[in-house]
This record gives sequence, structure tokens and C-alpha cells, in this order.
Amino acid sequence: MLALRLPEDIERRLEALAQRTGRSKSFYAREAIVEHIDDLEDAYLAEERHRTDSGERIPLEDMLRRYADDLKASGSE
Repeated sequence: MLALRLPEDIERRLEALAQRTGRSKSFYAREAIVEHIDDLEDAYLAEERHRTDSGERIPLEDMLRRYADDLKASGSE
């Protein structure tokens, strides 16, 4: 079970969507979470990995240099 507070404007939009489509607000909240959980996990893990042991952020340019060979090998360039 999950209970959450949404900003009023989002709550209104969600309510309107549910009414227009005949689906529940819970249906759409669940759909949004399922659709975006992978992206959220990736973003938080990337942020975590972009920090040094002292907590400082590693600049993107340094990360690209550090992992350039991995990117080339995976075809992600």
C-alpha cells in the first residue's frame, strides 16, 4: 500500500484524466511509476557514481575520458 501527496495541480490533472477515461487515479499513478522506475533508478545510480569518495562530483568530461573505451566497445557513442 502506498499513500502519497501530490501538488494540487497534478492532483487536478490526475483526477480529470481518471474521470475522462473511466480509470482510477491509482491506475495512472501505478502506470507512471512502472513506466519510469528504471529511469529513476538509473539517474540515482549515475548520480551516486559521479561522486568521489570525498563526496565531490566528478565532471562529465572526466567521466567520459575515464570510460571512453567502454563507450566505444558498447557502441554507445
